[in-house]
Amino acid sequence: MKGLILSGGHGTRLRPITYSQQKQLIPVANKPILFYAIEDVIECGIRDIGIIVGSNKEQVMETVNNANFGAEIIFIEQEAPLGLAHAVLISEEFLRDESFVMYLGDNILKHGIIRYIEHFRQSDADASILLTPVDNPSQFGVAELNGDGSIIKLIEKPKEPPSNLALVGIYMFKPIIFDAVKRIKPSWRGELEITDALQRLIEDGFMIDSEIVHGWWKDSGKPEDILHANRLVLDDLTHEIKEKEDVKGEIRGRVSIDIGTKVNESSVIKGPALIGTGCVIKDSYVGPYTSIGNNCKIINSEVEDSVIMDGARVVSAGNIVDSMIGRDVVIEKNKYLPKGNKFIIGDNSWVRI
Repeated sequence: MKGLILSGGHGTRLRPITYSQQKQLIPVANKPILFYAIEDVIECGIRDIGIIVGSNKEQVMETVNNANFGAEIIFIEQEAPLGLAHAVLISEEFLRDESFVMYLGDNILKHGIIRYIEHFRQSDADASILLTPVDNPSQFGVAELNGDGSIIKLIEKPKEPPSNLALVGIYMFKPIIFDAVKRIKPSWRGELEITDALQRLIEDGFMIDSEIVHGWWKDSGKPEDILHANRLVLDDLTHEIKEKEDVKGEIRGRVSIDIGTKVNESSVIKGPALIGTGCVIKDSYVGPYTSIGNNCKIINSEVEDSVIMDGARVVSAGNIVDSMIGRDVVIEKNKYLPKGNKFIIGDNSWVRI
């Protein structure tokens, strides 16, 4: 099998962070979301991987190439986010006549995909989809099943969902899918929908298998999804402090602190919490479910249940909770007159004071 991982799109629901950063590169527990997908595919023994890239292609390519995954990775440019089936269509030359797994690069699955890949390899199915119950099925592709679990119909973002079973962003296909995507038309959204291609296979009598996902799955499309995914990953954090002589504050619970990070005596870190390299934590409290990237400074502040990205500085900023703070952001107490809150904020920002 080959792997096809999607890392395009504009990430409009994650602005302003995605104005300067591809959404699949946003960190969850200090690792780009895209890396979870790549690692899951490689874990299945797949070493031939194509990554769909869009407007921020150079950023994605550089980040992936610098990671040295030990797999043959190529990049396939999609001129615009024209749908998942379009991504399959433009990848035909790379995929050729082989089965493949398509993995949306902003999805995270707790237990990986080995069991689903093995099931597909051993089955006679022409395609296989993963399903999970959700509270808001109208925001996803949805499956309608028979009593025996076979698929009756697949619908993309239905106004009146026939079930609460959403398609997880991981699909397994045999080459017959290329014929299906060539015979569908764009949806009302102007996209070639993979659900329409799958529905075409069903109507043509091909076998489409499905499995219910075990463990948690997260589609990290919105800020609250990133924070939730961060919590879920940190729940499995291993306690590790690499340079204990530089960590002099109070450590409670499972905390991971990388090399070059200094924590002074007046600081408290309560896990699960993850802190990268070269950080300074001084006179501060870092609370549970917080991940702090590399080269950050947290001084005289409190941070909890938040994602803080590389190079950020939080100085005398009071108590920060449930927040995403981008790369090289500065949050500090106003020292000058007139007193008050001072903001330099990009489009689509959200501030609660």
